[in-house]
Amino acid sequence: MGPTQDRVYRLSKELGVENFRCYDEGIAIAYNRGKWRTMAGLCPDTWNPFLYMDLNHFWHLVDEMGKKIPMDRPWDFPEAEEWDNMTVKEWADKTFWFQLTKDFVAVQCTLGFCAENKDMSLLYFLWYIKGGSGYLRFSSTENGAQERKFVGGSHQISLTMADRLGEERVLLSKPVTEIAQDADGVTVTTATGDIYKSKYIIAALPPAMLNKITYTPSLPALRNQLNQRYPMGSVIKTMMYYDRPFWRDSNYSCLVLADGIICGTQDDCKPGSKYPAIIGFIGGDAARETCHLTKDERRDLIARRYATLLKNDAALKPVFYVEKNWMEEPYIGGGYVGYTPPGVITKYCKVLREPIGRLYFAGTETATKWSGYMDGAIQAGERAAREILHAIGKISKDDVWQEEPESKDMPALPFEESFLERNIPSVSGFLRFVRTSLMLTAIGGAIWLKRDMIQNLVKI
Repeated sequence: MGPTQDRVYRLSKELGVENFRCYDEGIAIAYNRGKWRTMAGLCPDTWNPFLYMDLNHFWHLVDEMGKKIPMDRPWDFPEAEEWDNMTVKEWADKTFWFQLTKDFVAVQCTLGFCAENKDMSLLYFLWYIKGGSGYLRFSSTENGAQERKFVGGSHQISLTMADRLGEERVLLSKPVTEIAQDADGVTVTTATGDIYKSKYIIAALPPAMLNKITYTPSLPALRNQLNQRYPMGSVIKTMMYYDRPFWRDSNYSCLVLADGIICGTQDDCKPGSKYPAIIGFIGGDAARETCHLTKDERRDLIARRYATLLKNDAALKPVFYVEKNWMEEPYIGGGYVGYTPPGVITKYCKVLREPIGRLYFAGTETATKWSGYMDGAIQAGERAAREILHAIGKISKDDVWQEEPESKDMPALPFEESFLERNIPSVSGFLRFVRTSLMLTAIGGAIWLKRDMIQNLVKI
């Protein structure tokens, strides 16, 4: 949780779930194609001014392009179809000059979306980051999306809500197999054979998981097709525990962006915990390529990788290891969120939040802000509830979508950029400037030469 995620902060505060700031001191690391670099801000450090231009251009361009996208209707603007039919890889290959920049974009996809850049729509990539309040907020720890964690884990929010609602209203281990609706209401059947009736129903599943349910009447064609085209990301979340946070000895923050088995890490030294840990994510192709290994084999591969990334053999001696393969979860299917391949947003997503009779849709994929996060899930759930309140005449249509006031306890501070970061051109922009300057110089020289020749002729 971090600034601008005001809904999850408000709810956690109501429920009495406390939070703490994540460790964000020291040097971050980038590792790419066997080369170890430190991070300068949110980009790999480099001595090459042209590479710096390219990297700086990347994240500024993401925000600049995102300004054009309407968050509630990302299919409805002039460039929508062009951007939606293009993969992130295709865009990066034709936009950026250096392989490191292209690789950096790829790692952002693997870590942020658990998907490969070759599989994901550019429009989705831009829309998602804009919904995360822009690239800096989306990517940062301090003042960003990774700033805080919940004491006892974010599951404390779910557990506390369930406790307040009461066990007779929160039914576990009863997966829904069928939803039937008619003019009188909705009938829900579970795998345990239980039957429940209601006036309306909200499905807060990822789109890909909605097809595990039988519907009567059947879902409309476009909705059925959408569900088939909105896959979950591929990710294994890992926790490597040590007897001491050895990376801090070298002043490393333990924030790492890398290619290979681990695409990103973060320091996970919880207050009061006896053993410090490193969170590491295996995402995209790496998750699919290593999911057949045993848990111990993955642990050993990761430990060796940490020894390389953190330049310390202490990484080879973990005291404990925990992992969660989200791809094995039968009612989730992956993580952290569903994403769209090329063409899906403009052809199918118009029905993403559209009710079907008495069936309404929530889930973080349907959020227009912080989609993929708990904050987006809360926005979606509250919106769907208000849609039903509007359907039964309790509130007006204008009250369905409501803005959340900014938290005074977790304000979104502006990010400070240097003069160079704000004004340095892209490589293409710089070359255009040089070309134009040379042309103007040549034209000026020609004019001067011609003037000099005319003056000499006049003298003769």
